Amino acid sequence: MTERKPPGVTFETWVDKQIREATERGDFADLPGAGKPLPHLDRPYDDMWWVREKMDRENLSCLPPSLALRKEAEEALKAAADAPSEAALRRILTAVNERIRAALRTPLDGPPLHLVPFDIDEQARKWRERHGS
Repeated sequence: MTERKPPGVTFETWVDKQIREATERGDFADLPGAGKPLPHLDRPYDDMWWVREKMDRENLSCLPPSLALRKEAEEALKAAADAPSEAALRRILTAVNERIRAALRTPLDGPPLHLVPFDIDEQARKWRERHGS
């Protein structure tokens, strides 16, 4: 912890002195990212940049629940198409179908859902055609 700023010393002088002393001690020598360019310098300034980066890092979304479920269903369909086995496809689609059915029973906030549960047998048939099984 740093000492308190002495009375009569300007903040700039006091801070500059602390930075100089820390540099002399080597406190800044092995910081991660040293010598690398700052990220996103080519982007226009955004007041909420740190919120967006945190949401990206933690895979968070601020979508209304109905749109989040639509996105999840779309991603599940892609994942099912790329599934390594038919059993994996069925697991993926069964899980998302349960969430879709729950949302249809109790409507979610946001725009209309416009989703129906996936026909797992039809998707499995398409998967078998693509994979030659």
